[in-house]
Amino acid sequence: MAIHGDNGAGKTNLLEAVSLLSPGRGMRRAGAEEIIRRPEGIGWKVSATLGGHEVELRAEPGAPRTTAIDGKPAPQVALARIARILWLVPSMDRLWLEGAEGRRRFLDRMTLSFLPDHAEGVLTYEKAMRDRNRLLKDGVRDARWFEALEVLMARHGAAIHARRTDALARLTAAQDGDGPFPTADLTLTGPDDATTEDTLREALATGRGRDMAAGRTLTGPHRADLTAVYAAKGMEARLCSTGEQKALLISLILANARALRAEDGTAPILLLDEVAAHLDADRRAALYGELLGIGGQAFLTGTDPRLFRELGDAARHLRVTDGAGESRTEEVDP
Repeated sequence: MAIHGDNGAGKTNLLEAVSLLSPGRGMRRAGAEEIIRRPEGIGWKVSATLGGHEVELRAEPGAPRTTAIDGKPAPQVALARIARILWLVPSMDRLWLEGAEGRRRFLDRMTLSFLPDHAEGVLTYEKAMRDRNRLLKDGVRDARWFEALEVLMARHGAAIHARRTDALARLTAAQDGDGPFPTADLTLTGPDDATTEDTLREALATGRGRDMAAGRTLTGPHRADLTAVYAAKGMEARLCSTGEQKALLISLILANARALRAEDGTAPILLLDEVAAHLDADRRAALYGELLGIGGQAFLTGTDPRLFRELGDAARHLRVTDGAGESRTEEVDP
């Protein structure tokens, strides 16, 4: 679906609603309260038929977001088992230039698309780490308080590293070296080599003194980073031009989608916000060709309807307008 309209008309809101049908805070990483429309403050709801299931997300003022699948309460992580949703939004354009946290999040979302259990493993690891950090800040010296948490962190931390490594292998295999978008050599790096359950448990135990001085855990998969090299040039992504960095991101999203489709023949849902505007005509046409080849549902936004002319009847075209503070949508001819 090609969605066009003026800035502020509400195009991205449509994509965000779809992104909320996957675990986490959606593509804007907004909390439940932030999504509530102002000044009415009456809460929000997203309903969808997804993978043969009826899904409803809801949040009311002062209350956390809730998830129901087929009329029954469910944890957010259950959404990962019924649909795979990938996105590329303008805020990700600086992925290769900013801190490692954003790149870890990017990698974890790709990993989650392949391995739904990844979400639960990350949540369990992070909760145990928060509890350990609390002990560190409180200056607790009794090793027994740490050991149970460190065993849990080591088990799930090693699994996180293994799943991330597996996801990178799948992405590497699915990149199209002869295609219109550049191939990236991907590497998972970290501050240490404590990546197996035994080595991570030992590193956590021996590092308690250092961690206590820092007031936080300095070893583990929460410190990992993703590096990418523009393969044809042998140049790190952070040193590439803005256009090359964007092309690398698009390449990885397409590789992710190809790899998922190759698994069971089902393509993921793709959300591409303002992507076409940053591509020249040839590469824009190439992107549309790739999306049509992958199949499945793809939602693209842009301010200019002419950006989507090459899609013609291959896509539905939706115009979004804003009147009196209310977004309206209508299907239009290409």
